[in-house]
Amino acid sequence: MTEPAAVVAAILLGAIALFQLAVAAGAPWGDMAWGGRHDRRLPIRLRVGSAVAAAVLVMAATVVLAQGGVISWTPVPEGALRTVTWVLAGFMVINTIGNLASASRMERRVFGPATAVLAVLIAVVAISGEGPV
Repeated sequence: MTEPAAVVAAILLGAIALFQLAVAAGAPWGDMAWGGRHDRRLPIRLRVGSAVAAAVLVMAATVVLAQGGVISWTPVPEGALRTVTWVLAGFMVINTIGNLASASRMERRVFGPATAVLAVLIAVVAISGEGPV
C-alpha cells in the first residue's frame, strides 16, 4: 500500500508543479491560482512564488517517493525523512483549507480535493513507509 500511495502522491505533486510552472511562465490562468484575484497573468511577484512552489513540490514528491521506498535518494537526511513527510502531510491539510476557502472556483473544486487526497496519501506514506530502498 505504501509504494502505490507514494507514486500516486508524487504524480499529483508533479501535476500541480507543472501547473505552477505554467503560471510562472505566464500562462493566463491567474484566476486559478493564489486566491483567484488575477484574471489572466499573475504579477511578477506571484510568478516568482509559483516558480518556487514548483521547486518545493518537486522536492516534496522526492521526499514522499523516498519515504515510500520507491527511490533510494532523498533530499533530506534519512533520519529526518519521516518527520519531513509528516510536515508535508500537515502542509497539505493547511493548503486544502486555503484552497477550499479561495475565491477561485478552480482552487475550490479541483485543488481543494486534490490537496485533501494528497494529505491522506502522504500521511499513509509517513505512517507505513520504511524509507529509501
